[in-house]
Amino acid sequence: MATVEASSEAMATVADKAPLTAQRKVPDDLETKLPKPYMPRALTAPNTENANGTWGHKHNDMSVLQQHAAFFDLDKDGIIYPLETYRGLRAIGFNVISSFIFMIIIHAALSYLTLPTWLPSPWFPIYIQNIHRAKHGGSSQQIWKSCSANMPVKAASKFEWGVLYLLARDEQGFLSKEAVRRCFDGSLFEYCAKVRKGTAGKMA
Repeated sequence: MATVEASSEAMATVADKAPLTAQRKVPDDLETKLPKPYMPRALTAPNTENANGTWGHKHNDMSVLQQHAAFFDLDKDGIIYPLETYRGLRAIGFNVISSFIFMIIIHAALSYLTLPTWLPSPWFPIYIQNIHRAKHGGSSQQIWKSCSANMPVKAASKFEWGVLYLLARDEQGFLSKEAVRRCFDGSLFEYCAKVRKGTAGKMA
């Protein structure tokens, strides 16, 4: 099959009649820092500084989203129960009250969506295998159809970003790009738990 060559106009990143496109420059060297930057990764959460994802983090053949949730699966049975979430939140630094409140919100919102049956469970488990069903919030793949439908989505997104900020902000009150990236694959949680135990170095 012949290779298709795009014209210079087709590859242009600036439109003369739209000055904003010149102000917000598109990086043209991504290929040199991250192989095939347009290709979705199933097992890793890479960026230009970490082309292979988080060094030393084991994906265990799980998707990045599954890895994100798996930290809280303390007994590694593929199911996260509320008490496991509570203990996981405590392990990464949240206090008793915050951990209890977050536990209720998380399991009330996600449990039913991940169940293998249409019958609800009184134990509010979260099944990691089905965690993709609970994908929501800031995802660029979400299509918002109405303002009323946006409310739960926006609330969930703000809640998640708020929790991440509380967990990973630095001394100056900023949330680093690396902390956000590592939140995707759950390695941030592992790091925070080690910091609490005094066994982790400084995150880049």
